[in-house]
Amino acid sequence: MVVKVYGSINAACPQRVMACLLEKEVEFEIVHIDLDKGEQKKPEFLLLQPFGQVPVVEDGDFRLFESRAIVRYYAAKYADRGPDLLGTTLEKKAVVDQWLEVEAHNFDDLCFNIMFNLVILPKMGKPGDITIAHSSEQKLEEVLDVYERRLSKSTYLAGDKFTLADLSHLPGIGHLIEAAKLGHLISERKNVNAWWEKISSRPAWKKLKELAK
Repeated sequence: MVVKVYGSINAACPQRVMACLLEKEVEFEIVHIDLDKGEQKKPEFLLLQPFGQVPVVEDGDFRLFESRAIVRYYAAKYADRGPDLLGTTLEKKAVVDQWLEVEAHNFDDLCFNIMFNLVILPKMGKPGDITIAHSSEQKLEEVLDVYERRLSKSTYLAGDKFTLADLSHLPGIGHLIEAAKLGHLISERKNVNAWWEKISSRPAWKKLKELAK
């Protein structure tokens, strides 16, 4: 059965889900939600997602929202297909979850503040708050310094294998580099840059980038 992904193919959270589905070779279709027109806030969509955010997935009779919950679900549902994205022991799973939490609470919010003020608001013809963007960039530098130290000891964030901890960063870093033009945050850090080169070269992510063109 084809999974329906409600969202925009260029938005970060739907991309997180689609990257996971591609890694697991799960067939899906995109039900486009026009974020620029505010379709995610319309009553019919709020029946699917009460907070008016994307993505939402429908898998037969099962519906789920929140991108990190979705990727955990599919990584577990298709554990025997494609790469192991969760970890094979309780301890390894815990480390994956640890870095997923870091991405959600230390990394993603800062990326959003930067994107919202440097890219999204100007696209809408509104001025962004440069002070917030600059402050967020400075804080993100500190977060990436932690990543640099971590990645000096392991190839990937949760160890020596690619997991959801790495996959979850793909959309945010991609937008920082391509849309916000802040690629130096990655390239100036040797270990972070090497990690980014590895994870962004994965066939699933390349396929998603092609689909998004």
